[in-house]
Amino acid sequence: MPKTIGTHSGTFHCDEALACYMLHQLGEYKDAKVVRSRDPAVLDTCDIVVDVGGVYDHDAKRYDHHQRGFDEQFSENYKTKLSSAGLIYKHYGKDVIRAILADEKIGDQEVDVLYDKIYEVLIEGIDGNDNGIPRYPDDIEPAYKESTGLGSRVLRLNPWWNQPEGDMDARFANAMKITGEELYERVRYFALAWMPGRKVVEQGFEGRFEVDPSGQIVLFDQFCPWKDYLDTIEQDARTKDPNLAKLIYVLYPDPANNWRVQAVPEAPGSFKSRHALPEAWRGVRDNELSERAGIEGCIFIHQSGFIGGNKTRDGALALARKALTMD
Repeated sequence: MPKTIGTHSGTFHCDEALACYMLHQLGEYKDAKVVRSRDPAVLDTCDIVVDVGGVYDHDAKRYDHHQRGFDEQFSENYKTKLSSAGLIYKHYGKDVIRAILADEKIGDQEVDVLYDKIYEVLIEGIDGNDNGIPRYPDDIEPAYKESTGLGSRVLRLNPWWNQPEGDMDARFANAMKITGEELYERVRYFALAWMPGRKVVEQGFEGRFEVDPSGQIVLFDQFCPWKDYLDTIEQDARTKDPNLAKLIYVLYPDPANNWRVQAVPEAPGSFKSRHALPEAWRGVRDNELSERAGIEGCIFIHQSGFIGGNKTRDGALALARKALTMD
């Protein structure tokens, strides 16, 4: 007999739609029927229930978060209270990830990394939104309204106040589809693009003393989006050795086979560099820059000093080394 997944009827939200999608990725619930009801007698017949019922009991397969006293987090590293999406992800997330990546070669260690990363970049936001937890203090007034996120898109699938309900199960199925597509794409991106990029950055970080004795210059043999990776990797290393020299410059090839030297920002997303390229070089290009720097093959230095270019790897490295000694 097919399994049944129970959730509440009426207006639906992002968290239970994603919870039901995740359960459908598991062999046990792949063909399960979703039953939407608030009748306890109906819900009692379901094999697993999410976002309704007033009970969180993993052994009984009941996953509600609305009851008084509920205060479950994903792990000790997070403070956000879980929604039904977070509860299902906490208990079944690794198996969901393996199901989405069934055609890929992904080991247990990589699944562990993805499990935490997907919670950080997707599930926690859904948990916070559903539980009404603000992202910043209430006394800060937003500069603009934002209604393009996943939660808003799901909410708009509900009928308008002056529309007939129509087929609410079909509407909910659509909500499961769009939340599932979001999860599917995030898992595949982080598995197949983000994790390989992290390995590139890890290798560059580990080899930094071979690039320069200061350990403050990192070189990548290929470009990848490095800022978030490098910040995390450096923080991890500094917890083991607080006296570790901070990274200052990153070198990598660009699509034209020239080389870039880029200043490491003070924090991911910051426009302020730890040590911008020298003021005397900023806004200068080509031969004039080569003459000022005393280094052949220079192409440019941005007027803010956050990035520059040279025609060769050795030239870019020479710029970075010299910049370490200048303001």
